[in-house]
Amino acid sequence: MLSLFVTVLVFTDRVCSSDSRASQDVHSPSENYLMSVWHNRLYVYSAAALLFGVWFSLKMTLKNKSFSKDAASWVSKAEQKNNNSSDRDAEVHVSGVKIFYGSQTGTAKGFAHELSEEVKTLGIPAEAIDMKDYDPDDQLADECVSKSVCVFLVATYTDGQPTENAEWFCKWLEEASTDFRYGKTYLKGLRYAVFGLGNSVYVGHYNTVGKNVDKWLWMLSGKRIMTRGEGDCNVVKSRNGSVQADFQAWKVKFVNRLQALARGEKKSCSGNCKTGGSCKNKKKEKQEEERAAAQNNSSEEELIESSSDEEESSPSDEKKSGSVVDVEDLGNIMNSVKKSKGKGEVQGDGQMVKLSKLNGVKRVEDEEERREMITPALREALTKQGYKLIGSHSGVKLCRWTKSMLRGRGGCYKHTFYGIESHRCMETTPSLACANKCVFCWRHHTNPVGTEWRWKMDPAEKILQDAVEKHQNMIRQFRGVPGVKPERYEEGLSVKHCALSLVGEPIMYPEINAFIRLLHFHRISSFLVTNAQFPQEIRSLVPVTQLYVSVDASTKDSLKKIDRPLFKDFWPRFLGSLRALGEKRQRTVYRLTLVKAWNVEEMQAYSELIALGQPDFIEVKGVTYCGESSASSLTMANVPWHQEVVAFVQQLADMLPQYEIACEHEHSNCLLIAHTKFKVDGEWWTWIDYERFQELAKAHEESGGQQSFSAMDYVAKTPSWALFGAQEQGFDPADTRFQRRNKTKDISGC
Repeated sequence: MLSLFVTVLVFTDRVCSSDSRASQDVHSPSENYLMSVWHNRLYVYSAAALLFGVWFSLKMTLKNKSFSKDAASWVSKAEQKNNNSSDRDAEVHVSGVKIFYGSQTGTAKGFAHELSEEVKTLGIPAEAIDMKDYDPDDQLADECVSKSVCVFLVATYTDGQPTENAEWFCKWLEEASTDFRYGKTYLKGLRYAVFGLGNSVYVGHYNTVGKNVDKWLWMLSGKRIMTRGEGDCNVVKSRNGSVQADFQAWKVKFVNRLQALARGEKKSCSGNCKTGGSCKNKKKEKQEEERAAAQNNSSEEELIESSSDEEESSPSDEKKSGSVVDVEDLGNIMNSVKKSKGKGEVQGDGQMVKLSKLNGVKRVEDEEERREMITPALREALTKQGYKLIGSHSGVKLCRWTKSMLRGRGGCYKHTFYGIESHRCMETTPSLACANKCVFCWRHHTNPVGTEWRWKMDPAEKILQDAVEKHQNMIRQFRGVPGVKPERYEEGLSVKHCALSLVGEPIMYPEINAFIRLLHFHRISSFLVTNAQFPQEIRSLVPVTQLYVSVDASTKDSLKKIDRPLFKDFWPRFLGSLRALGEKRQRTVYRLTLVKAWNVEEMQAYSELIALGQPDFIEVKGVTYCGESSASSLTMANVPWHQEVVAFVQQLADMLPQYEIACEHEHSNCLLIAHTKFKVDGEWWTWIDYERFQELAKAHEESGGQQSFSAMDYVAKTPSWALFGAQEQGFDPADTRFQRRNKTKDISGC
């Protein structure tokens, strides 16, 4: 086809060229040019077609290249989009959790490590940090941009102050929250949660540190990820029964919230903020006004308290609980409130009720609903210390002097001063709770605290029965032990004395009088120790063999420093207890514990207190060092030497015209000052005729209290070896003194 086309073109060209040559002679030059173009039009067409073909080919080539670029660009964009999407899916929302703890007794520290391990199981890095090892001035602002979550587990210590390891952190945070140089947004972006540890028995100081830390972080624009948690060591008011259970409940909420944050979820707003309005709709100006007002107002109560778990209940919850009262009944309720004289309690249907936060009333729990004093954690701690726990609030433990006298190695100072048989003495308490947290407590504050009885109560008969049984079981463990004297072993199985001084405050037990009567019914003598915070209970106490009051300090300031009482009116209670002791006719004792550099310089003040209560005896004992404890700053340097105790007692006795030094027990670092009425014809009668006491106590009980008796009615002569200045220094010569080679001391016992 192509060859035919070329042949036709050549033939046509020749014909045309012959025609052109024939006509050149006839036409003008211009016409000849046009004719030439006409005759050669085939070449023109061919050139045009060739140019068009080249142009078309180039255009198609460029179009193909452009399409390839566009396709590559589209693919690149699609890949980039996919990459961005995958990057977004892999974005880290929580880089780690830092758990700061302020702890005095180790509870918050234990919680911090427990929470750290829990967070690690979620695949999120976590670490527990001691607040004293962290510099907030240099490091805390970095947490705002590190995508970490900060948790603060802080305990409240004496007088609402932070623990020793958290003092600097809290001081810096407080100052920064009001320092204009840091600014209101210094911690903007910091995500945090707070859990406070406290004891609601300390009215006015409950969880103060936790509330303050939460407040100060908020004032610096930190962002709470959840409401503040509060753990209560007071099992009566604890939401979950103990501080450990409170923490477990809070931890579950925190872990759930942390998982939501790790997924990138944001906490939705209910629109019912306590401060008014919806969180999403709050204006920036209002936030600034609130922060400014918060910085100028030291209390912050209404604003900050809304972050506590105790505010989470809604009105609907109150309705479900059945505690809301109809409006028609409000008048009757308010009249009852007025009659209660502001006590906040109303009597209705034979049951005690208390006002709730709303317009309703809430019934106080019945006896069956009350909680046990001994929580599982407390039970474990006391059991490790050798306590045999009884029921829900009592305990018994074998005194080291009981063990010593069973083996013929000497008795305790009560044996020297009052003639008790140490191997027949049972050390127990019907109440493990105490109203003080003394710095020298040898129980290391593992026992609960309280100012009134709010727990379940076991009957006195059951407590005594179990106490004697458990005591006898502990004595039986010495059967066949080398050195134990058979006759003393047999005597030890028959309890003759009961020292109600094991731990806690025995006089808090509501049935203490019934318990003492049971002791006397079984011909067991009673030695009861109280911490001088319950004057009314002392007055209503039935006669005991010997009643003690601990006088650990002689001034208000030193007593607060040493005993750390829970009562706000501790000093009037203290003085009232001494006056109540002076009203007793039976034997009374002041027990003074000397703490070097704390209370040994208050000689004149001690003499005034002695004149107030006029006790029969004054025991002065050097403090016993019970080992290192995070709950106390006491060291061996605070333990006075025996000669220092002797010097103190001699100076004190010189200031007391009716008292003299009677006895000494060097092994216990203890001396006895006695009223001179017990010195008859130049001889001391500080010992007790226990059989005579039981007869007098029985007659008193049978007469309904009409037949009374005094301390002088059951005295016995003190042996010479027990007297102050004797060569034996209070050690019974019938026994053999045993010196420990390794100098290790057993600090248990009274």
